[in-house]
Amino acid sequence: MTATGGCAHPVHLSGSTTTLDGTTGEILHHYDTRTEPCERLLVRCRNRRATICPACSRLHAGDTFHLVRAGLLGGKNVPATVRQRPRLFVTLTAPSFGPVHRSGEACRPRRDGGTCPHGRSLGCGAVHAPDSPVIGQPLCIDCYDYTGHVLWHAHASKLWDRFVIDVRRRLASSVGLVQSRFADHARLSFARVAEYQKRAAVHVHAVVRLDGPNEADDEPPAWATTELLAGAVRASARRVLVHTPYSAAVGELALRWGAQVDARPLRTNDDGPDDDAVAAYVAKYVTKGASETGAGTDYPLTTWDDIESAPVSEHVRNLMRACWRLGGLPEYEPLRLREWTHTLGYRGHILTKSRAYSTTYAALRAERAHHMGHVDAPDTITERHWRYVGSGHTPGAALIAVGVAEDIAANREIARGQREVPR
Repeated sequence: MTATGGCAHPVHLSGSTTTLDGTTGEILHHYDTRTEPCERLLVRCRNRRATICPACSRLHAGDTFHLVRAGLLGGKNVPATVRQRPRLFVTLTAPSFGPVHRSGEACRPRRDGGTCPHGRSLGCGAVHAPDSPVIGQPLCIDCYDYTGHVLWHAHASKLWDRFVIDVRRRLASSVGLVQSRFADHARLSFARVAEYQKRAAVHVHAVVRLDGPNEADDEPPAWATTELLAGAVRASARRVLVHTPYSAAVGELALRWGAQVDARPLRTNDDGPDDDAVAAYVAKYVTKGASETGAGTDYPLTTWDDIESAPVSEHVRNLMRACWRLGGLPEYEPLRLREWTHTLGYRGHILTKSRAYSTTYAALRAERAHHMGHVDAPDTITERHWRYVGSGHTPGAALIAVGVAEDIAANREIARGQREVPR
Protein backbone atom coordinates (compact mmCIF):
# COMPACT_ATOMS: atom_id res chain seq x y z
CA MET A 1 0.00 0.00 0.00
CA THR A 2 2.79 2.40 0.92
CA ALA A 3 4.68 1.68 -2.30
CA THR A 4 1.71 2.86 -4.36
CA GLY A 5 1.12 5.89 -2.14
CA GLY A 6 -2.35 4.70 -1.16
CA CYS A 7 -3.55 4.49 -4.76
CA ALA A 8 -7.29 3.77 -4.77
CA HIS A 9 -7.27 1.59 -7.89
CA PRO A 10 -3.80 0.10 -8.43
CA VAL A 11 -2.88 -1.96 -11.49
CA HIS A 12 -1.78 -5.54 -10.82
CA LEU A 13 1.15 -6.86 -12.86
CA SER A 14 2.82 -10.24 -13.09
CA GLY A 15 6.30 -10.80 -14.46
CA SER A 16 9.99 -10.22 -13.87
CA THR A 17 12.88 -7.80 -14.40
CA THR A 18 16.48 -8.90 -14.90
CA THR A 19 19.45 -6.51 -14.99
CA LEU A 20 22.60 -7.79 -16.73
CA ASP A 21 26.12 -6.47 -17.01
CA GLY A 22 26.37 -5.08 -20.54
CA THR A 23 29.87 -6.50 -21.05
CA THR A 24 29.97 -9.87 -19.30
CA GLY A 25 26.27 -10.76 -19.27
CA GLU A 26 26.44 -11.40 -15.52
CA ILE A 27 23.09 -11.12 -13.73
CA LEU A 28 23.33 -8.11 -11.43
CA HIS A 29 19.77 -8.08 -10.18
CA HIS A 30 16.64 -10.16 -10.67
CA TYR A 31 13.09 -9.49 -9.47
CA ASP A 32 10.15 -11.84 -9.98
CA THR A 33 6.61 -11.42 -8.70
CA ARG A 34 6.56 -15.12 -7.84
CA THR A 35 8.44 -14.17 -4.68
CA GLU A 36 5.58 -11.85 -3.64
CA PRO A 37 2.83 -13.12 -1.29
CA CYS A 38 0.13 -12.76 -3.98
CA GLU A 39 2.56 -13.27 -6.88
CA ARG A 40 1.80 -9.82 -8.31
CA LEU A 41 3.16 -6.27 -8.25
CA LEU A 42 0.88 -3.29 -7.62
CA VAL A 43 1.61 -0.01 -9.42
CA ARG A 44 -0.19 3.34 -9.39
CA CYS A 45 -3.21 3.87 -11.63
CA ARG A 46 -2.02 7.46 -12.37
CA ASN A 47 -5.59 8.75 -12.76
CA ARG A 48 -5.63 12.55 -12.53
CA ARG A 49 -9.21 12.81 -11.21
CA ALA A 50 -9.52 13.36 -7.47
CA THR A 51 -12.97 11.74 -7.51
CA ILE A 52 -11.45 8.47 -8.75
CA CYS A 53 -8.05 8.35 -7.03
CA PRO A 54 -7.18 11.10 -4.52
CA ALA A 55 -3.62 9.80 -4.06
CA CYS A 56 -2.67 9.78 -7.74
CA SER A 57 -4.49 13.05 -8.40
CA ARG A 58 -2.35 14.78 -5.74
CA LEU A 59 0.77 13.46 -7.43
CA HIS A 60 -0.52 14.66 -10.80
CA ALA A 61 -1.35 18.07 -9.35
CA GLY A 62 2.21 18.33 -8.01
CA ASP A 63 3.65 17.48 -11.41
CA THR A 64 1.35 20.03 -13.06
CA PHE A 65 2.43 22.70 -10.58
CA HIS A 66 6.12 22.15 -11.40
CA LEU A 67 5.41 21.95 -15.14
CA VAL A 68 3.59 25.29 -15.16
CA ARG A 69 5.95 26.92 -12.65
CA ALA A 70 9.02 25.99 -14.70
CA GLY A 71 7.58 27.89 -17.64
CA LEU A 72 7.07 30.93 -15.41
CA LEU A 73 10.21 31.02 -13.29
CA GLY A 74 12.63 28.67 -15.03
CA GLY A 75 14.10 25.38 -13.89
CA LYS A 76 13.69 21.88 -15.34
CA ASN A 77 16.00 22.89 -18.25
CA VAL A 78 14.15 26.20 -18.72
CA PRO A 79 16.30 29.35 -18.20
CA ALA A 80 15.38 31.63 -15.30
CA THR A 81 15.28 34.58 -17.70
CA VAL A 82 11.77 33.55 -18.83
CA ARG A 83 10.44 35.48 -15.81
CA GLN A 84 11.47 38.76 -17.46
CA ARG A 85 9.77 38.02 -20.78
CA PRO A 86 6.29 39.16 -21.85
CA ARG A 87 3.89 36.84 -20.01
CA LEU A 88 0.13 36.86 -19.54
CA PHE A 89 -2.42 34.91 -17.56
CA VAL A 90 -5.30 34.66 -20.04
CA THR A 91 -8.90 33.61 -19.43
CA LEU A 92 -11.20 32.88 -22.37
CA THR A 93 -14.86 32.01 -21.80
CA ALA A 94 -17.66 30.40 -23.75
CA PRO A 95 -20.33 32.69 -25.24
CA SER A 96 -23.81 32.95 -23.80
CA PHE A 97 -26.25 30.21 -24.77
CA GLY A 98 -29.05 31.73 -22.72
CA PRO A 99 -29.50 33.53 -19.37
CA VAL A 100 -28.66 31.50 -16.28
CA HIS A 101 -28.98 32.16 -12.56
CA ARG A 102 -26.04 33.99 -10.96
CA SER A 103 -24.77 34.65 -7.46
CA GLY A 104 -24.36 38.18 -6.15
CA GLU A 105 -26.54 40.99 -4.82
CA ALA A 106 -29.36 40.19 -7.21
CA CYS A 107 -29.50 37.41 -9.79
CA ARG A 108 -31.07 39.06 -12.87
CA PRO A 109 -33.20 42.05 -11.82
CA ARG A 110 -35.62 43.46 -14.41
CA ARG A 111 -37.81 46.48 -13.76
CA ASP A 112 -40.15 45.77 -16.65
CA GLY A 113 -40.66 42.11 -15.73
CA GLY A 114 -41.54 40.25 -18.91
CA THR A 115 -41.72 36.62 -19.84
CA CYS A 116 -40.12 34.45 -22.50
CA PRO A 117 -42.16 32.76 -25.28
CA HIS A 118 -42.63 29.82 -22.92
CA GLY A 119 -44.23 31.94 -20.22
CA ARG A 120 -41.25 31.98 -17.85
CA SER A 121 -39.91 35.15 -16.24
CA LEU A 122 -36.99 36.85 -17.99
CA GLY A 123 -35.62 38.09 -14.68
CA CYS A 124 -34.81 36.87 -11.19
CA GLY A 125 -34.61 39.22 -8.22
CA ALA A 126 -33.42 36.60 -5.74
CA VAL A 127 -30.04 36.73 -4.02
CA HIS A 128 -28.46 33.29 -4.46
CA ALA A 129 -25.71 31.98 -2.23
CA PRO A 130 -22.52 31.02 -4.12
CA ASP A 131 -23.12 27.33 -3.35
CA SER A 132 -26.82 27.37 -4.27
CA PRO A 133 -27.74 24.51 -6.64
CA VAL A 134 -29.66 26.96 -8.83
CA ILE A 135 -26.47 28.81 -9.83
CA GLY A 136 -25.72 28.16 -13.50
CA GLN A 137 -29.16 26.74 -14.27
CA PRO A 138 -31.08 28.37 -17.17
CA LEU A 139 -33.96 30.71 -16.46
CA CYS A 140 -35.82 28.80 -19.18
CA ILE A 141 -34.60 25.39 -20.34
CA ASP A 142 -36.76 25.65 -23.48
CA CYS A 143 -35.07 28.91 -24.55
CA TYR A 144 -31.54 27.70 -23.77
CA ASP A 145 -29.40 26.87 -26.82
CA TYR A 146 -28.34 23.34 -25.90
CA THR A 147 -27.35 22.58 -29.49
CA GLY A 148 -25.02 25.57 -29.67
CA HIS A 149 -23.55 24.73 -26.26
CA VAL A 150 -22.70 21.15 -27.23
CA LEU A 151 -21.30 22.08 -30.64
CA TRP A 152 -19.19 24.83 -29.07
CA HIS A 153 -17.70 22.26 -26.70
CA ALA A 154 -16.97 19.93 -29.61
CA HIS A 155 -15.06 22.70 -31.41
CA ALA A 156 -13.41 24.39 -28.40
CA SER A 157 -10.00 22.83 -29.07
CA LYS A 158 -10.08 23.92 -32.71
CA LEU A 159 -11.12 27.41 -31.59
CA TRP A 160 -8.07 27.53 -29.31
CA ASP A 161 -5.80 26.45 -32.18
CA ARG A 162 -7.22 29.20 -34.39
CA PHE A 163 -6.74 31.69 -31.55
CA VAL A 164 -3.04 30.83 -31.13
CA ILE A 165 -2.44 31.08 -34.89
CA ASP A 166 -4.20 34.45 -35.05
CA VAL A 167 -2.20 35.84 -32.10
CA ARG A 168 1.01 35.01 -33.96
CA ARG A 169 -0.31 36.67 -37.12
CA ARG A 170 -1.37 39.82 -35.28
CA LEU A 171 1.98 40.11 -33.55
CA ALA A 172 3.74 39.82 -36.89
CA SER A 173 1.50 42.37 -38.61
CA SER A 174 1.78 44.86 -35.73
CA VAL A 175 5.59 45.09 -36.13
CA GLY A 176 5.68 44.89 -39.92
CA LEU A 177 6.76 41.28 -40.29
CA VAL A 178 5.58 38.87 -42.95
CA GLN A 179 3.27 36.52 -41.08
CA SER A 180 4.90 33.39 -42.45
CA ARG A 181 8.29 34.61 -41.13
CA PHE A 182 7.15 35.25 -37.55
CA ALA A 183 8.90 32.10 -36.27
CA ASP A 184 12.25 33.49 -37.48
CA HIS A 185 11.91 36.34 -34.98
CA ALA A 186 9.83 35.09 -32.03
CA ARG A 187 7.84 32.14 -30.70
CA LEU A 188 4.62 31.96 -28.72
CA SER A 189 4.69 29.45 -25.85
CA PHE A 190 1.74 28.52 -23.68
CA ALA A 191 0.21 26.12 -21.17
CA ARG A 192 -3.58 26.02 -20.88
CA VAL A 193 -6.13 24.27 -18.68
CA ALA A 194 -9.85 23.79 -19.35
CA GLU A 195 -12.35 24.31 -16.53
CA TYR A 196 -16.11 23.82 -16.34
CA GLN A 197 -18.10 26.81 -15.13
CA LYS A 198 -21.25 26.56 -13.03
CA ARG A 199 -23.33 26.72 -16.23
CA ALA A 200 -21.49 23.58 -17.41
CA ALA A 201 -19.60 25.48 -20.11
CA VAL A 202 -15.86 25.10 -20.53
CA HIS A 203 -13.61 28.11 -20.24
CA VAL A 204 -9.85 28.30 -20.61
CA HIS A 205 -7.05 29.58 -18.36
CA ALA A 206 -3.69 29.91 -20.07
CA VAL A 207 -0.18 31.14 -19.37
CA VAL A 208 1.11 32.75 -22.59
CA ARG A 209 4.76 33.75 -23.05
CA LEU A 210 6.79 35.35 -25.85
CA ASP A 211 10.20 33.81 -26.55
CA GLY A 212 12.93 34.31 -29.12
CA PRO A 213 13.24 32.29 -32.33
CA ASN A 214 15.02 29.47 -30.47
CA GLU A 215 12.11 29.33 -28.03
CA ALA A 216 12.83 29.08 -24.30
CA ASP A 217 16.61 29.24 -24.79
CA ASP A 218 16.45 32.54 -26.67
CA GLU A 219 15.41 36.06 -25.61
CA PRO A 220 12.57 37.70 -27.56
CA PRO A 221 13.27 40.67 -29.86
CA ALA A 222 13.15 44.24 -28.53
CA TRP A 223 9.69 44.89 -30.00
CA ALA A 224 8.16 42.04 -27.98
CA THR A 225 6.39 43.72 -25.07
CA THR A 226 3.69 42.65 -22.66
CA GLU A 227 1.39 45.40 -23.95
CA LEU A 228 1.80 44.23 -27.53
CA LEU A 229 1.07 40.63 -26.54
CA ALA A 230 -1.99 41.62 -24.50
CA GLY A 231 -3.39 43.62 -27.40
CA ALA A 232 -2.93 40.73 -29.81
CA VAL A 233 -4.59 38.30 -27.37
CA ARG A 234 -7.65 40.52 -26.87
CA ALA A 235 -8.02 41.23 -30.58
CA SER A 236 -7.69 37.57 -31.57
CA ALA A 237 -10.19 36.47 -28.91
CA ARG A 238 -12.77 38.81 -30.47
CA ARG A 239 -11.94 37.90 -34.06
CA VAL A 240 -11.43 34.14 -34.47
CA LEU A 241 -14.31 31.82 -35.25
CA VAL A 242 -14.95 28.22 -36.28
CA HIS A 243 -17.81 27.04 -38.51
CA THR A 244 -19.61 23.80 -37.72
CA PRO A 245 -20.35 21.26 -40.47
CA TYR A 246 -23.60 22.07 -42.25
CA SER A 247 -26.62 20.15 -41.02
CA ALA A 248 -30.14 20.23 -42.42
CA ALA A 249 -31.43 20.07 -38.86
CA VAL A 250 -29.17 22.76 -37.39
CA GLY A 251 -27.65 24.70 -40.27
CA GLU A 252 -24.09 26.05 -40.02
CA LEU A 253 -23.08 27.77 -36.81
CA ALA A 254 -20.28 30.31 -36.40
CA LEU A 255 -18.65 29.65 -33.01
CA ARG A 256 -16.66 32.29 -31.12
CA TRP A 257 -15.16 32.98 -27.72
CA GLY A 258 -17.34 34.75 -25.19
CA ALA A 259 -17.27 38.49 -24.62
CA GLN A 260 -15.45 38.11 -21.28
CA VAL A 261 -11.72 38.06 -22.02
CA ASP A 262 -9.06 38.63 -19.37
CA ALA A 263 -5.37 39.09 -20.19
CA ARG A 264 -3.44 40.01 -17.05
CA PRO A 265 0.33 40.60 -17.09
CA LEU A 266 2.15 38.28 -14.72
CA ARG A 267 4.21 39.75 -11.91
CA THR A 268 7.80 40.68 -12.61
CA ASN A 269 8.21 43.02 -9.65
CA ASP A 270 5.17 43.86 -7.50
CA ASP A 271 2.42 44.04 -10.11
CA GLY A 272 0.13 41.32 -11.45
CA PRO A 273 -0.67 37.80 -10.20
CA ASP A 274 2.00 35.82 -8.37
CA ASP A 275 3.69 33.09 -10.41
CA ASP A 276 3.34 30.41 -7.76
CA ALA A 277 -0.34 31.28 -7.29
CA VAL A 278 -0.97 30.88 -11.02
CA ALA A 279 0.81 27.51 -11.10
CA ALA A 280 -1.19 26.33 -8.07
CA TYR A 281 -4.43 27.55 -9.65
CA VAL A 282 -3.81 25.56 -12.82
CA ALA A 283 -2.74 22.48 -10.83
CA LYS A 284 -5.94 22.62 -8.78
CA TYR A 285 -8.22 22.50 -11.79
CA VAL A 286 -6.32 19.81 -13.68
CA THR A 287 -7.33 17.19 -11.09
CA LYS A 288 -11.04 18.00 -11.10
CA GLY A 289 -13.26 15.55 -12.90
CA ALA A 290 -16.52 16.44 -14.61
CA SER A 291 -18.58 14.98 -11.77
CA GLU A 292 -16.78 17.09 -9.16
CA THR A 293 -17.78 20.31 -10.93
CA GLY A 294 -21.32 19.10 -11.54
CA ALA A 295 -20.80 19.28 -15.30
CA GLY A 296 -21.06 15.65 -16.34
CA THR A 297 -19.62 12.37 -15.11
CA ASP A 298 -16.17 10.79 -15.04
CA TYR A 299 -17.29 7.65 -16.86
CA PRO A 300 -18.53 7.19 -20.45
CA LEU A 301 -22.26 6.84 -21.03
CA THR A 302 -23.14 4.15 -23.55
CA THR A 303 -26.95 4.23 -23.71
CA TRP A 304 -29.83 6.68 -23.44
CA ASP A 305 -30.80 5.00 -20.16
CA ASP A 306 -27.35 5.86 -18.76
CA ILE A 307 -28.11 9.53 -19.42
CA GLU A 308 -31.50 9.32 -17.71
CA SER A 309 -30.02 7.69 -14.60
CA ALA A 310 -26.87 9.85 -14.31
CA PRO A 311 -26.60 11.77 -11.00
CA VAL A 312 -26.60 15.23 -12.61
CA SER A 313 -28.81 18.33 -12.73
CA GLU A 314 -31.58 18.59 -15.31
CA HIS A 315 -29.56 21.25 -17.14
CA VAL A 316 -26.58 18.91 -17.52
CA ARG A 317 -28.91 16.04 -18.45
CA ASN A 318 -30.34 18.19 -21.26
CA LEU A 319 -26.80 18.80 -22.53
CA MET A 320 -26.16 15.06 -22.49
CA ARG A 321 -29.39 14.45 -24.38
CA ALA A 322 -28.34 17.03 -26.96
CA CYS A 323 -24.97 15.26 -27.33
CA TRP A 324 -26.72 11.96 -27.93
CA ARG A 325 -29.21 13.36 -30.43
CA LEU A 326 -26.63 15.34 -32.40
CA GLY A 327 -24.21 12.43 -32.27
CA GLY A 328 -26.72 10.37 -34.24
CA LEU A 329 -26.54 12.75 -37.23
CA PRO A 330 -24.08 11.58 -39.92
CA GLU A 331 -22.70 15.11 -40.50
CA TYR A 332 -21.55 15.25 -36.87
CA GLU A 333 -20.11 11.74 -36.74
CA PRO A 334 -16.46 12.99 -36.81
CA LEU A 335 -17.15 14.94 -33.60
CA ARG A 336 -17.82 11.66 -31.70
CA LEU A 337 -20.47 13.37 -29.59
CA ARG A 338 -21.98 10.17 -28.23
CA GLU A 339 -18.58 8.92 -27.15
CA TRP A 340 -18.04 12.19 -25.24
CA THR A 341 -21.54 12.61 -23.85
CA HIS A 342 -20.22 12.30 -20.30
CA THR A 343 -18.10 15.46 -20.81
CA LEU A 344 -20.91 17.30 -22.65
CA GLY A 345 -19.17 17.06 -26.01
CA TYR A 346 -15.82 18.47 -24.92
CA ARG A 347 -13.09 16.09 -26.08
CA GLY A 348 -9.93 18.12 -25.61
CA HIS A 349 -7.25 17.44 -23.02
CA ILE A 350 -7.68 19.19 -19.69
CA LEU A 351 -4.09 20.48 -19.90
CA THR A 352 -2.19 21.19 -23.10
CA LYS A 353 1.02 23.10 -23.72
CA SER A 354 3.27 24.13 -26.55
CA ARG A 355 6.37 21.99 -27.00
CA ALA A 356 8.87 24.55 -25.72
CA TYR A 357 6.85 26.04 -22.84
CA SER A 358 8.61 23.92 -20.21
CA THR A 359 9.31 20.32 -19.23
CA THR A 360 7.00 17.33 -19.75
CA TYR A 361 5.14 14.94 -17.47
CA ALA A 362 7.37 12.13 -18.73
CA ALA A 363 10.51 14.05 -17.74
CA LEU A 364 9.08 14.80 -14.28
CA ARG A 365 8.23 11.13 -13.72
CA ALA A 366 11.70 10.09 -14.88
CA GLU A 367 13.28 12.61 -12.48
CA ARG A 368 11.19 11.24 -9.61
CA ALA A 369 12.15 7.66 -10.50
CA HIS A 370 15.82 8.64 -10.56
CA HIS A 371 15.48 10.30 -7.17
CA MET A 372 13.96 7.09 -5.79
CA GLY A 373 16.70 4.96 -7.35
CA HIS A 374 14.42 3.39 -9.96
CA VAL A 375 16.69 3.94 -12.94
CA ASP A 376 18.87 1.72 -15.09
CA ALA A 377 22.56 1.92 -14.26
CA PRO A 378 24.97 2.73 -17.11
CA ASP A 379 26.56 -0.15 -19.03
CA THR A 380 23.75 -2.52 -18.09
CA ILE A 381 20.99 -4.27 -20.00
CA THR A 382 17.54 -4.68 -18.46
CA GLU A 383 15.13 -7.34 -19.63
CA ARG A 384 11.49 -6.85 -18.61
CA HIS A 385 8.59 -9.26 -19.02
CA TRP A 386 5.27 -8.03 -17.60
CA ARG A 387 1.58 -8.68 -18.14
CA TYR A 388 -1.61 -7.20 -16.74
CA VAL A 389 -3.47 -9.48 -14.30
CA GLY A 390 -6.04 -7.21 -12.67
CA SER A 391 -6.72 -3.96 -10.84
CA GLY A 392 -8.29 -2.52 -7.72
CA HIS A 393 -8.45 -3.52 -4.06
CA THR A 394 -10.40 -5.92 -1.91
CA PRO A 395 -12.77 -4.07 0.49
CA GLY A 396 -10.34 -4.47 3.38
CA ALA A 397 -7.31 -3.38 1.37
CA ALA A 398 -9.26 -0.36 0.08
CA LEU A 399 -9.69 0.90 3.65
CA ILE A 400 -5.98 0.47 4.32
CA ALA A 401 -5.16 2.36 1.09
CA VAL A 402 -7.36 5.26 2.18
CA GLY A 403 -5.51 5.43 5.48
CA VAL A 404 -2.12 5.39 3.74
CA ALA A 405 -3.18 8.15 1.34
CA GLU A 406 -4.49 10.31 4.19
CA ASP A 407 -1.29 9.85 6.19
CA ILE A 408 0.87 10.85 3.21
CA ALA A 409 -1.33 13.91 2.54
CA ALA A 410 -1.17 14.94 6.22
CA ASN A 411 2.63 14.57 6.28
CA ARG A 412 2.93 16.75 3.19
CA GLU A 413 0.77 19.46 4.76
CA ILE A 414 2.92 19.40 7.90
CA ALA A 415 6.11 19.61 5.84
CA ARG A 416 4.66 22.48 3.77
CA GLY A 417 3.70 24.34 6.93
CA GLN A 418 7.19 23.95 8.36
CA ARG A 419 8.73 25.34 5.16
CA GLU A 420 6.43 28.39 5.32
CA VAL A 421 7.20 29.23 8.96
CA PRO A 422 9.61 32.23 8.99
CA ARG A 423 12.98 31.48 10.53
